[in-house]
Amino acid sequence: MGSLSSLVLLSLFVASAGVIWYAGVKLSDTTDVLAERLHLGSALGGLILLAVATNLPEIAITVSAALAGQLDVAVGNILGGIAVQTVVLAVLDAAGVRPRAPLTRLAASLLLVLEGALVVAVLAVVVMGTQLSPDLHAGRLAPASVAIVVLWVIGLVLLNRAGRGLPWREGGDAPDGQPEPRGHSRGKKEKAATENGVGTTRAALVFSAAALATLVAGVVIERSGEEFFARQGLSGVLFGATVLAAATSLPELSTGLTSTKMGDYQLAVSDIFGGNAFLPVLFLLATVISGKPVLPAAHDTDIYLTALGIILTVIYMTGLVFRPRRQYARMGIDSITAIVVYLVGIAGLATIAS
Repeated sequence: MGSLSSLVLLSLFVASAGVIWYAGVKLSDTTDVLAERLHLGSALGGLILLAVATNLPEIAITVSAALAGQLDVAVGNILGGIAVQTVVLAVLDAAGVRPRAPLTRLAASLLLVLEGALVVAVLAVVVMGTQLSPDLHAGRLAPASVAIVVLWVIGLVLLNRAGRGLPWREGGDAPDGQPEPRGHSRGKKEKAATENGVGTTRAALVFSAAALATLVAGVVIERSGEEFFARQGLSGVLFGATVLAAATSLPELSTGLTSTKMGDYQLAVSDIFGGNAFLPVLFLLATVISGKPVLPAAHDTDIYLTALGIILTVIYMTGLVFRPRRQYARMGIDSITAIVVYLVGIAGLATIAS
């Protein structure tokens, strides 16, 4: 895309972001309908389907970069995406919560704390993987990327078991939280689709079309955005961790706003944590495609972003436990803290990247 003008590149970037947003809404709706129709619900199939659907832009970018042998932007986007997607919770807190109360107060449950713990555990393995020798691999498999996938699957199994009930009072849910059970919005979407005459085949076709559009837009937004912002003097690391990560987080934002609008606050938080736990799984995909371990080649900036993602996750895990009552600028103190930490973290990233 080097021969294209900056205006054309910017137009392609903005148009791709628009496609990702619109397709993200359709993916969210049809994923919920299909999960209900196919009786996946919150079982493993539903969790995996939703994780893949909301992270299709990152999947497209990872595949494209791995095929081109340029993994730095893909790695920065995956790890920077975790940080940005966690900050999406602050946006949901400010814009999507009704009645006036912090998001973590209404969504608080032990299950969500466990989901946050899975994110932290997966990211810890990422850090460990960066310290391994690049020669430590068998064929196209590296121990760290395989360990991440195994840990993620085990985590899903445990979360699926926890979702059927925990040996705690209120089943692990905090009192005075959201009035309806977690996931009720999915049932409402399926009911509305049935009333509107949307069959399973039609829902599957819309899902497939939205997925294809998201994959194509993911590649275009990475290529056009990297070229345009490089001309503006933004390094590949900062671009991948901020602008690109924010653009590819649009499906999570649209999904979260839909859930909070319907009063399903636990599902909104769960979707963010679930997507963040899934993103490092893409390192295995990048390793298989590129033919060499990705994590041992990680830069200092990648390890830095991993630590930032862990800190932001712990902030919201703390909010889910302490359940703040007061709001400032329509956000809980945990969301404000997360925004401040993120901004300071990106400022620190800029000093490393330069």
